Amino acid sequence: MTIEGSLNGDGLHLGIAVASWNRTITDRLLEGARGRCKELGVSDVTVLRVPGSLELPVAALTLARAGCDAVVAIGTVVKGDTDHYDIVVRDSSTGLTRVALDTGVPVTNAILAVHNIKDALERAGEGPSNKGHEAVDAAVQTANAIGKLKGI
Repeated sequence: MTIEGSLNGDGLHLGIAVASWNRTITDRLLEGARGRCKELGVSDVTVLRVPGSLELPVAALTLARAGCDAVVAIGTVVKGDTDHYDIVVRDSSTGLTRVALDTGVPVTNAILAVHNIKDALERAGEGPSNKGHEAVDAAVQTANAIGKLKGI
């Protein structure tokens, strides 16, 4: 038996946790995510803003506990001259994975880890290459696949 989720968002409640740090980029990612939600028929969307990417795991956990069927985490971390970049990227990603495993709610990672703002802007453009858009696809498909399995 193979179970695969569809891109039909009807009836799903999607949470979007978005970092305000690097807001020029994260707002574009959020716009891509919201636009994709509309295209897929996801009408119940809750957006929770937090300061930065390190706060995204607790925001994702809160959204999962609030009844969201899936959560998209949006952030942008730009490499600098210190090790802070490595810490933020590793710990935020690990935290999001932990939330998904601990709650059973899909959490997709749209935290850009880039070397410069130009790279971030390329990943936050309009259309299907927008990483917020891509993360919504993954969240909806995974929520639907898990929902089908639970319905068996």
